[in-house]
Amino acid sequence: MTRFSFRLESILQIKIKLEEQAKMEFAAAKMRLNEEEDKLQALKDRKEQYEEELKKLYLGTLDVRRINSTAGAIKVTETQIKTQGFAVKRAQKQVDAATTKLNTVMQERKSMEKLKENKFAEYMQAYNEEESKQTDELISYQYGKVEE
Repeated sequence: MTRFSFRLESILQIKIKLEEQAKMEFAAAKMRLNEEEDKLQALKDRKEQYEEELKKLYLGTLDVRRINSTAGAIKVTETQIKTQGFAVKRAQKQVDAATTKLNTVMQERKSMEKLKENKFAEYMQAYNEEESKQTDELISYQYGKVEE
């Protein structure tokens, strides 16, 4: 009997490569999201530092120029935080899209592998039936020869 070959093996290999590519895209999107979240956290930390510095300035000797510059820095940082929040949301949407794409590609690959498994099971059943048939013929031939 011939060797097992899956007619759609090339398509399965393409599905596997597409899945690997989707995994890399997901990883890149996730890394970008982490970077954007880190930038946002750094901005929030900087704002806290400015606020604490402003409190100290109010408690100490009044230096109006430093108080105004620190208050201005807080406002600028708040604007940067808003902008960075939008960047984080954009990155999150990219991660969500990459996740959806990865799930779809994985599902397609798994269905193709399941089809391959089913075809292999059919092949093995046919192979076993052929082997059984040949064994029966051999036994019948030997049994008939012994009786003659």
